[in-house]
Amino acid sequence: MSFLSRLTTSVSKASPFELLPRTAWARQPPTYRQASPQVIAAALARSQARPSGNWFVVAASTDITSKPHAATVAGAELVCWRDMDDVLHIGPARCPHLGADLCTGTVDRGHLVCPWHGLRLTGRSRPDWPAVPAFDDGVLVWARLDRVGGETPTAEPILPARPEGAQIAAVTQLSGACEAADIVANRMDPWHGAWFHPYSFTRLEVLSAPPESQDVPEELDRFLVAVTFRVGRLGIPVIAEFTSPEPRTLTMRIVEGEGAGSVVETHATPTGYGPDGQPRSTVTEAVIAHSDRPGFARGLRAAPLITPFMKMAANRLWRDDLLYAERLHAVRRQDADGTADLLTTVDERTN
Repeated sequence: MSFLSRLTTSVSKASPFELLPRTAWARQPPTYRQASPQVIAAALARSQARPSGNWFVVAASTDITSKPHAATVAGAELVCWRDMDDVLHIGPARCPHLGADLCTGTVDRGHLVCPWHGLRLTGRSRPDWPAVPAFDDGVLVWARLDRVGGETPTAEPILPARPEGAQIAAVTQLSGACEAADIVANRMDPWHGAWFHPYSFTRLEVLSAPPESQDVPEELDRFLVAVTFRVGRLGIPVIAEFTSPEPRTLTMRIVEGEGAGSVVETHATPTGYGPDGQPRSTVTEAVIAHSDRPGFARGLRAAPLITPFMKMAANRLWRDDLLYAERLHAVRRQDADGTADLLTTVDERTN
């Protein structure tokens, strides 16, 4: 083995990066034959049939402080805050007195004070202001709305498994004109990754996908994907699995390669309807990075410098993927009202 070969092998073992060849976007292998609409639809249907316990993600844990924080779930306006003991509180944003927006209020000695007439709320339920069950999992804040969810409530949300040990978490949120299920459906199409996001992914191959059946064993109900994360001309090859533990969550977990155990959680929350009468939903993406490399734990001190870049990458990805989700919603609406059939008929007459 030549010195250059030995050096290349040594570097590849010490670093997760590899130099990517220049490949034209249009020359990569097409994936439309593998991206079966039936497989995606069946996986989505199984996801939507799972229990949620009526829990909805409303914010990043770090977003909720001693200042009122606004959130909306299916048209229900909520106010969130922490008291002097850092205990999380969530309740209706409408003041029970005359309807003031409590999100514009002030937290004084742990109590939420209405800005209109000074009504003070401790965070505990009262006859005219029912507190909302809240849960902080350390990365995300959840609210339980039983009338919205309509399911049997659970004491805690159904949480995906997360890495143990040293980790860095970054959360980003964006909203779009679609339903929550459209956001989950986007993640159940891993085949679009290298085509729609060439700046982030390359050399993507779906190693296995779940069958179309509605009765699928849990260990088979996943998408297993080999993909290379792109950082300019450098790439990090990994194998990742996509699973959906509950109807508004999809988790990507790295099972082999650099950062094994790291997860990307995609949570979809319906927020209501826009002025156009179309649904609005918010996607909350939590990237929880982990590595067994000794330097990773030492680098946690630099987390405040790293997380903004993690958020920027997730934000860019979801600006595109919300366009995908919005288009899914529009196509489904066209199918429902017959617009697609009308266009096909007009095209046939034209030709």
